[in-house]
Amino acid sequence: MCAMDAELTRRQILRGTAAGVAVAMTPGLANAATAALVGEYDVVVVGSGAAGMTAALTAAKRGLSVVVLEKAPTFGGSAARSGAGIWIPNNPVLLAAGVPDTPAKAAQYLAAVVGPDVPAARQQAFLGNGPQMIAFVMANSPLRFRWMEGYSDYYPELPGGLPNGRSIEPDQFDGNLLGAELANLNPAYLATPPGLVVFSADYKWLNLAAVNAKGAAVAAACLARGTAAALAGQKPLTMGQSLAAGLRVGLQQANVPVLLNTPLLDLNVENGAVTGVLVPGGLVRARRGVIVGSGGFEHNAAMRAQYQRQPIGTAWTVGAKENTGDGHRAGQRAGAALDLMDDAWWGPAIPIPGDPYFCLAERTLPGGLIVNQAGKRFVNEAAPYSDVVHTMYDKNPTAPDIPAWLVVDQNYRNKYLFRDTLPLLPLPDSWYTAGAVFKASSIQALGSAIGVPPAALKSTVDRFNGFAWSGVDGDFRRGASAYDHYYTDPLVLPNSCLAPLWAPPFYAFKIVPGDLGTKGGMRTDARARVLRADGTVIPGLYAAGNASAAVMGHSYAGAGSTIGPAMTFGYIAGNDV
Repeated sequence: MCAMDAELTRRQILRGTAAGVAVAMTPGLANAATAALVGEYDVVVVGSGAAGMTAALTAAKRGLSVVVLEKAPTFGGSAARSGAGIWIPNNPVLLAAGVPDTPAKAAQYLAAVVGPDVPAARQQAFLGNGPQMIAFVMANSPLRFRWMEGYSDYYPELPGGLPNGRSIEPDQFDGNLLGAELANLNPAYLATPPGLVVFSADYKWLNLAAVNAKGAAVAAACLARGTAAALAGQKPLTMGQSLAAGLRVGLQQANVPVLLNTPLLDLNVENGAVTGVLVPGGLVRARRGVIVGSGGFEHNAAMRAQYQRQPIGTAWTVGAKENTGDGHRAGQRAGAALDLMDDAWWGPAIPIPGDPYFCLAERTLPGGLIVNQAGKRFVNEAAPYSDVVHTMYDKNPTAPDIPAWLVVDQNYRNKYLFRDTLPLLPLPDSWYTAGAVFKASSIQALGSAIGVPPAALKSTVDRFNGFAWSGVDGDFRRGASAYDHYYTDPLVLPNSCLAPLWAPPFYAFKIVPGDLGTKGGMRTDARARVLRADGTVIPGLYAAGNASAAVMGHSYAGAGSTIGPAMTFGYIAGNDV
C-alpha cells in the first residue's frame, strides 16, 4: 500500500467513509452488512506491542499486505514501558556468547517450570520457533540484542535451569531512525537519568554504585555511552524503548502502516470465521486472518473483579493504561475460550503517587525483610516476584498480608539506590503523605506507625538479624537459590542476601500485589490459532501476547517470560496466516 492509500485508509477509519456514512454498531452484532468497508488487507493486526509488531513484520515479510491497528495515541504498548528482557532459550545471541544451552535442557526446564498447565505442543512451539524469531527480527529490522549475563533463570536448581541465565535484551538503538514517528513512541515506565545510556542488566550494579567498585564502573560506562551518543548526534534508546522503536522501523521498511487512535470495537464474524475488525469508522477486512495482540485486561476493574482474587484493582499495575481487555471480550463474543484469567505477571509493588513502583532489587538487597500485618515474615523476600505475590494471596485470608511491609534501616538507605532516590538522600515527601512509607526511631515505634504489633515486629527483626549474622535463613531459605543473589550486594558476607537491621531510623514501605500485566486470555494452539471451548479452531483468528493465555502457565521461567513468548507466538501467527 502506498503512503497516500495508507493515509486515506487512516482518515476513513477515524472519520467514516468518504461518503460520510455514519456507522452505528452493537458489539457482537455488527458485521459486514452493517458496517462500511474502510480498508482491506491480507492481515489485520490489533495492537502495536511486541506481539503485534512482530506478527505484522513476519506476515509482511512473507509477502502479505498488513495493517496494525492501535488503540493508544502511541505505539509500543507495555513492551515500550518495560525493561525488555526476552527469555528465549537457544537463541543465536546466547549461543554466540557461549551460553551452554541445548534444546534438551530448555525443554526439560520449561516442562519443570510450567508443569501440566500448558500442553506440551505449545511449549515445543515456543522453544522451536523462538530462536528462529530472534534471527528473523535481526535480519528484518535494525534491532540487535545482548545477553543479560548472570541474570539467572528464576528456578536454576530445576533440571535444565541455567544459573547464568537465558535472558537477552535489545542493544542500544538510535531513535533518529524513526524520524517523526519517534514522537509517537510510548514513554518508558521509568525514565533513564539524563546523560546516561542504561541497559536492564546495568541496574543490578547501579543499585550498588555507592558501595561497590564494579557498580561505580558500570555507572561510568553508562555515562560514557551517553556522552558518545550525544557527540554522534544520536537519540539513544535502550530496553523497551529500543525494542518498540526497532520493530517499528522494521515495519516502516516493510511499508506496514500503524494506525494510532484506532480501537478495536469488535471482530467481524461471517459463517463462523473471523473476517475483519470493526473500528469507529467501519470494517477493516482481513482476507487471510486477524491477529490479536491487544495486551491484557489489567486496567479493566470489572474484569479484574470478575476473574481475580481480592483485593485487586487497576491502581497497582504498571501495564499500559489502554490495556482494558478489548481483545479478550471481542474474542469471547466470537466464541473463544479463555484460560488463566485468575493470574497475572505479579510482583510486589509500592503504591506511590502516580505509577506504582514494581520492586525488584529493593526487596532482595541485604538489610530488609517483608512482614505481614501480624509483624511476621511469611515469604522468601528474594524469591521470583510472581511467587511472592502468589504467596501473598494464598496467605492473606488467614494471616493478612495485603498490604505487607518492607522494613529496612538507615544503614540500608545509606548504601543502596531506592527507585530513583540516591543513597543518603531523603525519600520524597509525597511518599510519606500517600502512606506509602513510614519512618520511626525504633522498630517498636515503626510497628505502631504501620499498625503492626510492636513486640511481634521487634521479635521478627531480632530473629532475622540472627539469620543474617549466621548467613542461613532458617525460616525461608533466602539465599539458597542462585536467583536470590542476582540483585544483592556481593560484599555482604556470609550471605549476600542477608544483613541485620540495626541503624535507626527505620523505614516501612507498603507492599501490595502489583503486576506487569495480566497473563490470562484466549486459549490458543501451537499455531497461535484461537480455540473454542470444545477445542475447535475459530477460522481466521489468532492471538499472541497478553491477549492469549500465557505459555508459562501459572509460573515464570526467567526475565523476559512475557515478551519472549509474545514475540514468538506473534511470529508463529504471522507465518501461519
